Amino acid sequence: MKKIEHIGIAVEDLNHAIPIYEKLFGVPCYKQELVASEAVKTAFFLIGDAKLELLEATESHSPIAKFLEIYYQVTFTL
Repeated sequence: MKKIEHIGIAVEDLNHAIPIYEKLFGVPCYKQELVASEAVKTAFFLIGDAKLELLEATESHSPIAKFLEIYYQVTFTL
């Protein structure tokens, strides 16, 4: 593997998580979006050449909601 494109982290609440990650990495969230087809809200951070993506479920049936039921808040994608 030569490069990590992005890392995804499932979170329960973006409004709570964003300031924590901004402080942790010293960079602002540069983009937020709603992906209705996936029932998820996302927030992105640029850290070096890689992106960090936080994902919050908007519906209880979404893959992120189901993932959080099992694993709570851990790395979701690489």
